[in-house]
Amino acid sequence: MAQARYRKRMSRSDPRLYVPASETAFVEGQTVPLPPGQAHYLGNVMRQGVGSLVRVFNERDGEWSAEIAALKKDRGSILLQHRERDPMPTQGVELLFAPLKRDATELVIRMGTELGVTRFRPVVTERTNTHRLNLERLAVIATEAAEQCERLDVPEILPPESLRVVLAEWPEDRPLFAALERRPGEDANVRAAALLIGPEGGFSETEVEMLRRHGAVHALSLGPLVLRAETAVCAGLARLAAGAGGTP
Repeated sequence: MAQARYRKRMSRSDPRLYVPASETAFVEGQTVPLPPGQAHYLGNVMRQGVGSLVRVFNERDGEWSAEIAALKKDRGSILLQHRERDPMPTQGVELLFAPLKRDATELVIRMGTELGVTRFRPVVTERTNTHRLNLERLAVIATEAAEQCERLDVPEILPPESLRVVLAEWPEDRPLFAALERRPGEDANVRAAALLIGPEGGFSETEVEMLRRHGAVHALSLGPLVLRAETAVCAGLARLAAGAGGTP
């Protein structure tokens, strides 16, 4: 019922912005300053002005209808009207992935955010072809994807770590499903906590053996065809969502 009211009141054409939670919780009638980037976006990209309606959200305060109260260059503020949706954490998995070339990595962040990834953890494997990531840019991409897909939180993106180090610290009670090429998957009746996607060229035999020995790791088959890494992300997330009874 609340979701129906939300859809009726708020137009999909209204700009939807992520405004990080501050020390003060959102309340009706409160004036909230906009981050500089959001103010610039509203005024210069969306051509909005004072009095225009917007939607704002974050993981603590949920989603609110608001009105632009002030807007000038990279500064602005909004007047909160009504809370349209209560806070609701995204129900998904953590994604461990080997960094790819820039465009492919950005695609993984965007698609993963839309498919409910709760946290991105880049892992460096023996065949990883790049070790450098622009975490600030990737955070912007994740934020834009969250704004577009109407989730109420933005996934965290961690700095890259060695796969060996991550596995050494990974708890055995957190099921980690690893996509292994040309290997059968397990019929494990467990709910995944995380998904691991390897680099272009797949995991090395040493890494495959390391994964097999770890008590938390379950093999996940993505079919007989060899997939690009970014395609494997989508296929793996869809498989895990279907197995958990959800929708990707």
